[in-house]
Amino acid sequence: MLTKRQNLVEVMKGGNPDRFVKQYECFNMIMNTPITRKKPPIGGEIVNEWGVTTRWPEGQIGAFPVHDEEHTVVKDITKWRDVVKAPNIKFPAEAWAAAKASAAAVDRTEQYCTVFVAPGLFEHVHYLMSMEEALMAFYEEPEAMHELIEYLTDWEIELAKEFITHLKPDALFHHDDWGSQINSFLSPSMFEEFFLEPYKRIYGFYKENGVELVVHHSDSYAANLVPFMIEMGIDIWQGVMKTNNIAELIQKYGSQITFMGGLHSGEIDFPGWTQDIIATEVEKACTEYGKLYYIPGSSQGLAISSFPGVYEATDEEIEKMSKKMF
Repeated sequence: MLTKRQNLVEVMKGGNPDRFVKQYECFNMIMNTPITRKKPPIGGEIVNEWGVTTRWPEGQIGAFPVHDEEHTVVKDITKWRDVVKAPNIKFPAEAWAAAKASAAAVDRTEQYCTVFVAPGLFEHVHYLMSMEEALMAFYEEPEAMHELIEYLTDWEIELAKEFITHLKPDALFHHDDWGSQINSFLSPSMFEEFFLEPYKRIYGFYKENGVELVVHHSDSYAANLVPFMIEMGIDIWQGVMKTNNIAELIQKYGSQITFMGGLHSGEIDFPGWTQDIIATEVEKACTEYGKLYYIPGSSQGLAISSFPGVYEATDEEIEKMSKKMF
């Protein structure tokens, strides 16, 4: 029987896996670092190290930045340098002790020691200035947007240096939502203009320094951006939704990138979920997308579910499909 890590490699290279990869089983996320993003509590808010106020309203399944007049950080993109100040990420060695212990405990024959980065460049821009203002600024003030993105990219490289120095990870899990369920937020040409080279720099730096796998989370439509993902160095696109025509993507790009998802969180991870609902969706995904270049799982961007029991139930159904199909 292959180890979890060996099995993933076989899936990714189109080899001979002996079962489906169960969601995030190959990735041991090191979340207890001094520089990992913190979330607000449900019903509460935080102001993060960039000055962005983020709230998690009661009854909602996630948090989002606040963009009223009082709380928006960048009110004028041409003056972003006046208000955007990169936070310190140079912490003393003792601050890394817990994370280093977690990394040392990872059995790297079974799992990848994985660092987590969020938000990514696109999300970071609209966190600072709101989605509407960011999308308009790509058209109206492209020079300023290029400058801001370069600044954020330089900071991400510094972040990478800290992770690599202290933890020596062999995988990166990086968030950046690039679309809605039906289309990308930016046209492919605009996405290429603003984000291709910055991400090549970031992901290239990780790979030049011992990171074997880059997993990028975008729970969205982004089929039109897959060629750029490949050029950036993304190995696994996590969060791929059914609206992307996954079977077609696997056929066209499977030898170059692996697709993780195929189960809409909104369809299986809700208050009225049942084992039967999850079983139906998992069977449909596994039979339609196949054994190679595909990892079944929800579109959720971590090894969690919004409602108790959903993640574990999904694992159970994936295991059942492995017994049927392998």
